[in-house]
Amino acid sequence: MTRTRPNSSTATDAETLVTQLQRTLVARLEGAASACDKPERFIPVSWLRDGGRHGGGERWVAGEGGFFNRASANVSVVHYDDLPDKALRSATALSCIVHPAHPLAPSLHMHMSWTELRDGRGSWRMMADLNPSNPLDAHTERFRQALIDSAGAEFESSNAQGDKYFHIPALGRHRGVVHYYAEGHNSGDWQADAALAQGISEAVIAVYGNLIEEASGLDATDAHAATQLAYHTLYLFQVLTLDRGTTSGLLIHSDNDQGILGSLPSHVDSNLLASWEERVPDLQKPLVRALVKALNPGAPSLVDAAAKQRLVDAVRAHYTAHPEALALQARGNTVPPTVANHR
Repeated sequence: MTRTRPNSSTATDAETLVTQLQRTLVARLEGAASACDKPERFIPVSWLRDGGRHGGGERWVAGEGGFFNRASANVSVVHYDDLPDKALRSATALSCIVHPAHPLAPSLHMHMSWTELRDGRGSWRMMADLNPSNPLDAHTERFRQALIDSAGAEFESSNAQGDKYFHIPALGRHRGVVHYYAEGHNSGDWQADAALAQGISEAVIAVYGNLIEEASGLDATDAHAATQLAYHTLYLFQVLTLDRGTTSGLLIHSDNDQGILGSLPSHVDSNLLASWEERVPDLQKPLVRALVKALNPGAPSLVDAAAKQRLVDAVRAHYTAHPEALALQARGNTVPPTVANHR
């Protein structure tokens, strides 16, 4: 079955926009790899929601072991036009994660999505954050300035909301050094809001491509590599214990498990992860234990497709048994509409 498209014209326009941004990002990342004499080509992988009846998507994935540790850019277009009882009408999103192989090259997370509810309400979710394992002050400031220049008056409040969302209470630190997070954004002017999402995305893509090209020319030590492995472990910890978008995606459907966990780096330190169990709330301790058990043992521990599926199973089992644990997940100033809107 082919993928169906939503009836909504705004969802169609949003798909055109995020697909364009996906192509721009992939081209810039391939250009950065080529500039560093490590050419890389992203490969498209398609997936279907409910066999295509309710949409699906296409993610572009880089190879591993070269310029990228792991990288993917996923466009998803989901709708429930044929199910009028569902609160969610459509959701159109670009979700990107880039983990370069070089320890001094920062990781990037970016998410832009337009969501429409059955009652006619709709809003944008805009996220962009720089995630270096070995922070460089100059890179942090350039990324921050790119967000300030592109977001304008929206930057201050969205930066504060991002700092709140990406804080990891158990470890007393943030995931990343610069955070932009706008939840439920709707100014009343769809075109202006779409232009804001486009402007932020294009600014982030441009500055990030420059940063990873520059960083990949720097000398990295074994200490930098060890710090990168520890940071990648923290990244997995935050994604699988705190991130609402990841958790809701896994609980709602099983059509794109590998794509949803495409945000995970290729290797982590399972021993370090295990040491953090004592720091989380009691309700989350079984989840951390299950995640450690799901991983291949050691440091480094390869997060391959089989391990990712075990991680998926662990997350689903935990929140099915303990739905109250969802209240412990990250939030900005508002709790985003997630699982409930698919019912």
